[in-house]
This record gives sequence, structure tokens and C-alpha cells, in this order.
Amino acid sequence: MSDLTKLTIAQARDKLAAGECTSVELTQAYLKAMEAGRDLNAFITETPELALQRAKASDDRRAKGESLGAMDGIPVAIKDLFCTDGVLTTAGSHILDGFTPAYESTVTANLRDAGAVMLGKTNLDEFAMGSANITSYYGEVKNPWVGADGKDLVPGGSSGGSAAAVAGRMAMAATGTDTGGSIRQPASFCGITGLKPTYGRCSRWGTIAFASSLDQAGPMTQTVRDAAIMLQAMAGHDAKDSTSAPMDVPDFEAALTGDIKGLKIGIPAEYKMDGMDAEIQALWDQGIEWLKAQGAEVVDISLPHTKYALPTYYIVAPAEASANLARYDGVRYGLRVEGDSLDDMYMNTRGEGFGHEVKRRILMGTYVLSSGYYDAYYIKAQKVRTLIAADFTKAFEDVDAILTPTAPSAAFALGEKQEDPVAMYLNDVFTVPASLAGLPGISIPAGLNAAGLPLGLQILGRPFDEETVLKVAGVLETSAGFTLHSGVED
Repeated sequence: MSDLTKLTIAQARDKLAAGECTSVELTQAYLKAMEAGRDLNAFITETPELALQRAKASDDRRAKGESLGAMDGIPVAIKDLFCTDGVLTTAGSHILDGFTPAYESTVTANLRDAGAVMLGKTNLDEFAMGSANITSYYGEVKNPWVGADGKDLVPGGSSGGSAAAVAGRMAMAATGTDTGGSIRQPASFCGITGLKPTYGRCSRWGTIAFASSLDQAGPMTQTVRDAAIMLQAMAGHDAKDSTSAPMDVPDFEAALTGDIKGLKIGIPAEYKMDGMDAEIQALWDQGIEWLKAQGAEVVDISLPHTKYALPTYYIVAPAEASANLARYDGVRYGLRVEGDSLDDMYMNTRGEGFGHEVKRRILMGTYVLSSGYYDAYYIKAQKVRTLIAADFTKAFEDVDAILTPTAPSAAFALGEKQEDPVAMYLNDVFTVPASLAGLPGISIPAGLNAAGLPLGLQILGRPFDEETVLKVAGVLETSAGFTLHSGVED
């Protein structure tokens, strides 16, 4: 594997500026790594010609002294949930066969305009519905890390392809989307950094919707500094998205001062669950000690409605998915399966086009929105969601950030929980509450379990206070001293 693929964004930025390498050289190294790592199935569509074209344009700009900034010439992967002009966009679903948008999502347009080089579109759980990247029409993704018994592991989901691409050094960084933990949980499973910004920080325009009040794009990177650099390029107000926050984008990288003296870090009692893996608890305890050693004050807090977060999420998210996915009917784009009538065509197309998990969630969502059940389930869930958000608001009156585990386990073997959807849904138990409240959260790799697999810690912050989240994460990252390793040979 090329040494160039071991660089972080910050390191590559400096080497490009110093003329020690070119974007074309970086891009070629990653294209070679992508080819070598195809057995992981991290990519649905590779775009080598486009990548080299953009890399050359970056080098030409730099030669003229017209560099666009930190992301100029950086090779990145794009989750195949973001519409990309002229490039197949599938959402991991059969129903979007052949869909090639004539427009670019705002997030990927921002990255493109910042000079980033798109290597390809990464695999994902179909329509972002899953926690293991096993529901994609294009096949399951393998985690670059391998179990002690040699078994293939899930990379987490839904942004599993993006996480595997970064962990397997097939991309310097990648975009992900997080609805209930789909950036943070795969980041934990793959030993990388994953940042979910505040809802509204990054535009949702041109991103294929799962649950509109929850979906949020974010960076998946090797380091916290890289996450800050990439978020800087991705974020910003977008008039095309009514949920986009009309706020200036701060200098996220400048927040990484390494100084957290006097910050108050909350430890929520409700995240200490019965039967919690002892190794997860031990890592959490270690994280607390690291923060104390750097001058932070640790405060016990309560988030009393946490226990209702998962059932609330699995009412709200499927309900929104049911509405969002109604547009896929075979009439306008994607797959069409003919029938004897228009209704037959609708049913045939949706029956063949959607996978089992998507159908399950559409049915759940349609049920809770139906007459007679709307008040009993959906309205009640929205009220509980408000209470969950209020818990966080009250907690942040006393603390600056909150520290929790990211996931209840390390990556598990492919097929291990495949037939048990409830067990799969429980993977999101630590990430869903912040999603319901629209808060920023980051997962950083903080250690290994006894089997040698990565475990993550999660930092949550106040709305639009990614700076504090990044600052605390940077200190934890330094204390943990975690080095990216994977089953991909160096």
C-alpha cells in the first residue's frame, strides 16, 4: 500500500502546499487501493476518470497559486445517498436502477467547489435503513477489521461503505449521513472518526431522504482534525433547504486548542445499562479519567427519558420514511415493472424494487400514520421526542459536553444478527437520543477490546456548538493514542 494513502487530510494539505506530492499522485494511489480492496464491496460506483480530471484541475490551480483551500486536491468518497451530477445514484436500492441525476447535492457541490476529488460512491444500507450495511441491493459490505476467529465483520451502518473505505485506506475521508447513528456507529465499528453535526448545519438538498426531521450529513475521517477540516467545506446555509440553519460557519479547526481546563463534562446515568459489556464500561471509565487528567470537571447528570428514545425513533423515522418513499412508483425514474394496470405497475415496481428492511419500515410507518393509530403512536412519539430534547436542554445548563459510549458492542460477524431486527435496532441505543434532539455528536476510536477490535467513545454538545465537541474529542483522541489499523495489508 502506498505511503500516500496513510496521510491524513491535514498532512496531505501540507504536502500539497509544499509541493511534495500532487493531487494526481494522491488520487492514483487511492484508485489503486480501491482496486485492491474491492472484496470489501465498499463502493457501488467508482469514478476514476472524473477523479483524475478533478485532481489535475486541482494541480493546475495550485501551480497558478489559486488553491481553493484545505480540501483542494483531497481524494474523498461519497455515500451513494448524495445525488451527483451525471453519476449513478442508487441509495443502495434496486428501485433506483439507472438513476443518474442532472444536479448535484449541496453538500457534494460544496466539497467539489472546495476542490475535493470524488473517487466514487460508497455502498450503504438500502435508503440508509440499517445498522450493519447488509441491506444494500448491491451486497453487504465487509469491515476491513477481521475478527479474532477470522470471520468477516459488519462495518456498521448505514454509512458502512464510507466507514470501510476510510478504515481500509481506500479514501482519505468520506461523507456519511446520520439519521439515528449512521455516521457514529460505523465509525466506532471501523476505528475511525465520525461527526454528526447539528441538524441544519449541513444542507439536506439533493440528499435522498430517509427521515426528513432527522437526516444530517457529516464527515467520516481518520482524525478529529480532519473532521473539522472537512465539515468546514461541507457546511453552510442553503436557501434551497428550508431546514438549513441561516448561520455562519465557524473555523472548526481553530477549536482544536487541546485545552479543556474548566469544561464540565456530563456523564448520564441512564446510559449505564443493565448487562452492558464490561469492556464498553471500562473504556467509558477510562475516557472519564482522561478528561479529568486534562483539567475537565466530570458531572453526573440525568437524561430521564433516554429509555424511550429507541421506541420513539422507530415510530418517527419509519413514519417519515413511509411518506418520503411514496415517490418511488416506477413512473418518473428508476425501476419500472409493468403490470396489467397502473395500480399493478405501482405494486410490481415497489414489490421488486424495495428490499425486506425497507418494506418493513414502510409498513411500520404507514401503520402508525393510519387513521385510528396516528394519535396513539405518532403524536405520542413526537411528544416524547420533545421531552427527550428538553432533557438535553436542562443538562446543558450545567455541562458543556456529554461523554457516552458510541455503541453497545464492537463490530459483530456478518450474518450474526441478520434474522433479528430488534437486536439490530438496539445497535443505535446510544446514538438515537442525540439524533432525536438534533444535537451534534462525534465518535472517536478510543481503544480495542480483548478480541483486538475498535471501540468508540461519543461526545455530544449543545446545538451548533460543534467547536466544543471537536475540542473535547481532540483531547480524548490524543489521550487514547489510537492508531488506525485494519485488515487491509500495509
